[in-house]
Formats: sequence, C-alpha cells, structure tokens
Amino acid sequence: MKNTAPNRANPLLKLAAAAGLAMPVLFGAVLGGLTLLQYDFMRSLGWSPLAAPTFDWPSGLALGPWGWLMTATFVLSGLLTGLFGLGLRWALAGLPAGKAAGGLLVLAGLAMVCLASPTDPTLRTTPATLTGNIHDLAYVALGLTLFPAILLCGWAFRRAAFWRSLAGFTWLAAGLSIPAFALKGIAIYLFLVVILSWGVAAAWRLWRAAA
Repeated sequence: MKNTAPNRANPLLKLAAAAGLAMPVLFGAVLGGLTLLQYDFMRSLGWSPLAAPTFDWPSGLALGPWGWLMTATFVLSGLLTGLFGLGLRWALAGLPAGKAAGGLLVLAGLAMVCLASPTDPTLRTTPATLTGNIHDLAYVALGLTLFPAILLCGWAFRRAAFWRSLAGFTWLAAGLSIPAFALKGIAIYLFLVVILSWGVAAAWRLWRAAA
C-alpha cells in the first residue's frame, strides 16, 4: 500500500484543493439562490420542484432574467473542477488509477465549461439550435467523465494509506449518484447533494495532503 501524501507543503496543490472546496459551495449557492430568484420563470418553462424537477432545471436557469449568473457559474465551476483534477492527479501520481481519475476530472471540468452554451427550452416551436446541441453533448460528456473519475478515485484511494479512509465514501457516492443521474426525476436532488459532498470531502483531503 502506498502513502502518496506529499512530503512537503506545495502551494500549487493548496490552490487546487481550495478550488475543489470552492466549487461545490459556489455551484450549490448559485443553484439554490437562482432557483428561488427565478422561481416563476422556471415554472413558466414547465418546471416543478416535485412533479418535474429536471424539466429544464438546472440548465434552464441560464435562460432567465438572471441567467448570466448561471452561465458564469458553469464556466467558473468547470475551471475550478479542472484545477482540482490537476491537483488530484499530482497528489496520486504514484497510482495509475489516480492519474487517470485526475485527468478525467479535468475533462469533466471542460464539459462543465461547455454547459455554458445556452440550452433549448423543452417546450418550444422552433428547431433545436447549435448552442442547445452543444449543451446536450456537454451534459453527456460530463456523465461519461465524472462518474468514471469517481470510480477510479475509489480504486486509487483504496490503495493509498493517506487516502484509504475516503475510499468507502467514494464508493458510496458513486453508488448513489450514478443511478440518481440516470433516473433523473426527484433523484436529481440526491445526486447533487452526494456529488457536491464528495467533492468537498476529497478536496479537504487534498488540502491536508498539501499542508
């Protein structure tokens, strides 16, 4: 079993850990705040917090009067995720699974940036737009990179003494978030809580590694 904890403080690793800690807080706060602020607008799109929670949510928040905040959050959250992925890749450089996980998180961050491309409302009379297609492809790319990254993190954490105590929660996060992401519906709330909580836990461990 490898330790993989750096043997000296690394400012760049701390920066990556800080990015990982900031991203869930930023994304969660903007998501919740904008949903309340644009509640009537989202309802006009056909969204319902219980009956149709994934109907143009959260992407439709970018179409409202305060939509620029959601667009900016997609971009900034993606950049923070990518930076965190680079830090995790460096911290787990001694483990192939860890390096691959960090690389996939960088790609997941890029997919989040591409989510800034405006989505198309589900209820519309016009054809799908190029920006809407880009948004949909970015959503698929996010799922194809984020979940393998978490699974690989679980494998890498299990083989590293410094990270091993986080392996169980990582597997649990994957086991809960993957079905929630696929099923959509009200399970979207579970997905967001689990995935953002895992991000905070992993980033905090990275911060400790950097310190």
